[in-house]
Amino acid sequence: MSNIAIWNGTSTFTTGSTPFGFYDADSAFSADADKVAKWCAQRLGYPLVEVELQSGSFYAAFEEAVTTYGNEVYQWKIRENYLNLEGSLTGSALNNQLVTPNLGNIIRISETYASEAGAGGEVNWYTGSFTMTNGVQDYDIEAALSASGVTGSVEIKKIFYEAPPAIVRYFDPYAGTGTGIQSLLESFGFGQMSPGINFLLMPIYFDVQKVQAIQLNDQIRKAAFSFDIHNNKVRLFPIPQGIASGYNDKMYFHYILKDERNNPVVDNRTNLITNVSNVPYQNPVYIQINSVGRQWIRQYALATIKEMLAYVRGKYGTVPIPGAEVTLNQQDLLTDARAEKVALLEQLRAMLDQTSRKTQLEQQSNEADFISKQLANVPLPIYFF
Repeated sequence: MSNIAIWNGTSTFTTGSTPFGFYDADSAFSADADKVAKWCAQRLGYPLVEVELQSGSFYAAFEEAVTTYGNEVYQWKIRENYLNLEGSLTGSALNNQLVTPNLGNIIRISETYASEAGAGGEVNWYTGSFTMTNGVQDYDIEAALSASGVTGSVEIKKIFYEAPPAIVRYFDPYAGTGTGIQSLLESFGFGQMSPGINFLLMPIYFDVQKVQAIQLNDQIRKAAFSFDIHNNKVRLFPIPQGIASGYNDKMYFHYILKDERNNPVVDNRTNLITNVSNVPYQNPVYIQINSVGRQWIRQYALATIKEMLAYVRGKYGTVPIPGAEVTLNQQDLLTDARAEKVALLEQLRAMLDQTSRKTQLEQQSNEADFISKQLANVPLPIYFF
């Protein structure tokens, strides 16, 4: 194997000098590449000692440092905003987009409760019926649905046998409320309920008490038709009697398919953010990184160069020279490089955590408290009129 020339103190960056070429077209990156290579080499002792690397090694370390910086920043952004991002379209890159908190995912989660309450949600409600039979009190709804071609387990949500609300019988003469009032305001829709021409508007508690009186009257003085349902089996009270076939012999109900409720996939589109791997963050644009970020990148590139140089020097523990041997500093370089990388990552992550939405709100709250306490010590002016 022929001898490969090592770093000679100068280099010229061109497109294709880095392994991946993520930033080769970035004018700021190409301008800094040779400067970073020279700075790293000098930090390693060049020209007093040789640096057994090539310019491509410096460029590769520089590219890795920029990518690592971007990964750390955007991973933090994903953690900070994932609840607001999940379920939205992948769309264009979010690098320079302002992510605003929203209630989309919270509402999506709450819709599962709305489905159970019958107030919306993602689960379809279906309508079915069974035929009531004279003398038969118990009915298996699931069996009736199966006979109609409905497959899978079902859950009954609502039976459509309910007494009319008491308000529609507000003037029930059998309720015995003794009010003697036979009409309400025309705007309430009760103008045709009675020939009385009395437009006295009573307090709301009067209406509530009268409705309760009608309901209690129905329970005590009238026949109480009701039902009981357990495990999709309905028991009617009292036992149906005198039902003519085809005449008001149906009882209707709402039901859901348990397979639909248990299905965790409610949106089959393939262009949605579903996990951290498809959140549309791309590699950073180097020219847009500020001086604070660039300094971190240079330091991380230097640590990477130290690690690479340690591996090179580790191939031979000692180098013979006339009359002696020189021990290389492979272990020192490797230890320093790894420690510096860990310290830089911890420093960056700590800084990102300090800029989180939660931390910033806490700081603003504390600042407001401190300002309020300080202002409390300021004497108030006295005005004379």
